[in-house]
Order: sequence, then C-alpha cells, then structure tokens
Amino acid sequence: MVKRISLAHGEGGELTHQLIQEVFIKSFGHSEEAQFDAAICKAPSQTIAVTTDSYVINPIFFPGGNIGKLAITGTVNDLAVSGAIPRIITVGFIIEEGFPLPDLKEIVQSMAREAEHAGVKIIAGDTKVVEKGSVDGVFINTTAIGEIQDKHQLNPNSIEEGDAVIVSGSVGDHGISILGARKEMGLLTDIESDCASLNYLTQELIDNVNGIRLMRDATRGGLATTLVELCEDFQFTVELNAASLPVSNGVKGACDILGFDPLYLANEGKLVMIVDANSKQNVLDIMTNHKLGEKACVIGEVQSCEEKGKLYLRTAVGTTRRLQRLSGMLLPRIC
Repeated sequence: MVKRISLAHGEGGELTHQLIQEVFIKSFGHSEEAQFDAAICKAPSQTIAVTTDSYVINPIFFPGGNIGKLAITGTVNDLAVSGAIPRIITVGFIIEEGFPLPDLKEIVQSMAREAEHAGVKIIAGDTKVVEKGSVDGVFINTTAIGEIQDKHQLNPNSIEEGDAVIVSGSVGDHGISILGARKEMGLLTDIESDCASLNYLTQELIDNVNGIRLMRDATRGGLATTLVELCEDFQFTVELNAASLPVSNGVKGACDILGFDPLYLANEGKLVMIVDANSKQNVLDIMTNHKLGEKACVIGEVQSCEEKGKLYLRTAVGTTRRLQRLSGMLLPRIC
C-alpha cells in the first residue's frame, strides 16, 4: 500500500478495499456481523444503553495514548458510568488527504487493543477521506451499546443529605498532558494522560455495593463542571473540601504557573460517584484495590436536598465559595 492517504482511498474502489482490508479488518477482524451494510446482532436484554461521541483531539498522539485509544475509552466510560456493561461499538473515520498510513495503522491497532481489553466488540465502521485542510489529520466518531442488568440500575432519586462524593484518583492529568504535548506556553511536563476504560471498576462496584446513587466520568470541563451538572440535573447541593482533592504535584505546579484551576481540567479515566454514607468505606476498599482507583478518596458530601442545584468548595482557610460550570474556553479540542 502507499504510505499516505489519498482522496482515492475514500472513493469506494480498489484503494478503499485495500485500506479496509489492510488497516481496519487486520486490526478489528471480520465477523458475520460485518457482511452486510448494517451489523446484525441480538439485543442482550430488553434494556440497553446507547451512547455516541466524536473525537477531534489535538495532538492526535499524546503521552499515555492517542485519538484511537481515547475514542474507545471515552465511549466505554460513558456506558460504564450509566450502569451498563459495554458490548458493541461502531467507529467512523474522517481522514485528511495525505495523512500518514503508518499513523493510521497505529491508531487503529490501539483501538483494537483497548476494545479487547475492555471486552467490547467493534462490529461496524465507516471511512471518509476529505481534501487536505478540511480535517486536521483524523477525526473519529463512535456509537456504542451496553447491556443494563437489573442490579445495574443507579438510583439518583434516593440522594440524601450526608451522601459521600468520591473520586477515583488525581484530577487534571489529561488536561496538563495535552497542554504539554502541544508545547504551548513553554510547558515541559512528563505527566501522562489518565486515558483508561473504567468499565471493570464500575462493574465491580455495582456488583458489590448497594448504595450507589450516581456515577460520572469527569471529562471536558473537569470535576467541577461535572458535579455542577449533577447538582442541577438531580436537584441537590454538594460541598467539596479543598484539602481532600487529589491533585498530583506535577498538575499543581503546572496550574500554579499557568493560573489554571485543576477542578476545571479535563480527565479521561477518573470516576466520580455519589454514594450512601454507609457505603463509602466499601466503595473505597474496592477502589483502592483496583489499579484505576488506587488513590480514591472522599472529597465532599451532599449538604442539602432543599437548597437545590449548587456546588460549593470549602477552602483551606475555612471560607466557602460557590463553583460554577467552566466559563469560556480553557483548552479546546481536549478530546
């Protein structure tokens, strides 16, 4: 095959066939589901979860991953925090003319590895090639379906005062990793993205804890924006303790230099949960014994179900300030 993608690779002819055979099928495989223009599969249960997402991250390759790995982990995590077991996924590629074929192969192979690791099957896909300058390298779109079992139902309607807010580890790693990879603002850092599939951790928690109210993966907008949305959507108020927030020294240092707040930096492998106060120790025990939750900790609690839709932060000096959604643009194209 040629070394770069051309417009002819998107025309449906011989080069398209070669691209599909030598890049996608070689990595993803070819099953009976892929023999038609639509994948035909049996629904695993009467209740399913469906999610779709698009990935336009810049740069495409970054410490800890690339756009392909991110596309799988991000999609898997949206199902996992909804209480679903990820089962199948589709992927669509929009590729810029001239994109290096070895880079595409590396991206696709990383997707295949992460899908296998997460136990999700890539069953369908699409490829489009556009003129140079129309896309920045490659964009990826995904859609995935997960199975919701009866025991996997989350219960946000039971949130009450005293419920604990738990995060699975340090925040802001992905945001600082991407900023460093862009070589913007003179930032030099060895921080890697936390890009990871959380579904095995969430499944273990759901299987062993009865008091889980809500789960989310704190991605764009960071931990603060994620919690503000939860507070507003489900009508309760949370107070976070600044002294309890897990932030690595590298992220702290970068934020001090650049004036960023780690609460608003993106994450791609961090789970935030609201759980019954009586269940929090059980949750922590499970998390801290899992590779992706070793630094899990309680960072706050539900203060009120009467004063609805607010998020507060208790600072190190004992004052309290209200946190809002991320305003404006902190880091564009972070995922």
